[in-house]
Amino acid sequence: MKLLLSLSHLIDAINERVGRIVLWCVLLTVLVSSGNAMSRYLFAQSSNAWLELQWYLFAAIFLLCSGYTLLHNEHIRIDVVAGRLSRRTQAWIDIFGTIFFLLPLALFIMRLSWPIFINAWTSGETSSNAGGLLRWPARLLIPIGFLLLSLQGISELIKRIAFLRGLIPDPGEKKHEALVQPLTDEQEVVR
Repeated sequence: MKLLLSLSHLIDAINERVGRIVLWCVLLTVLVSSGNAMSRYLFAQSSNAWLELQWYLFAAIFLLCSGYTLLHNEHIRIDVVAGRLSRRTQAWIDIFGTIFFLLPLALFIMRLSWPIFINAWTSGETSSNAGGLLRWPARLLIPIGFLLLSLQGISELIKRIAFLRGLIPDPGEKKHEALVQPLTDEQEVVR
């Protein structure tokens, strides 16, 4: 299990790094979008390439940060039901959902999207819009994004099993919530 937890830590580090880098795409998207809007309204000029770049950046943010979102337990869940269950039961639900829903779907989409990327790459597919961009970078985002999500799903699976075995603290607890809790007497001494 120690080796699997090391693998989980490596996957977490990869998704953390990718997520922090891709978060800068949000600023870049805002700059491109506002620059495009200003040029369109102030100078009556626009470019399909700039519009498509906005779409590509949005796709990069959405797809490449999916593993980062799962890592930080910020994905959508139905807390009305799950919040009333014990953490061990929630961990079992996470394991079940990861094995039977997340991983099969993510791997299936990754498998289906790879040939589409290869076709766009080899054919040099470009946008049908005048002045549009190459399509293969956007097509490549799909298998990479779902690869990162699949890897993070495996990492979360490892962590949930380790938690159920009593080897690690609850991985489902949000990190920022732990900072708000008051220190116990034992933690005061360590300080």
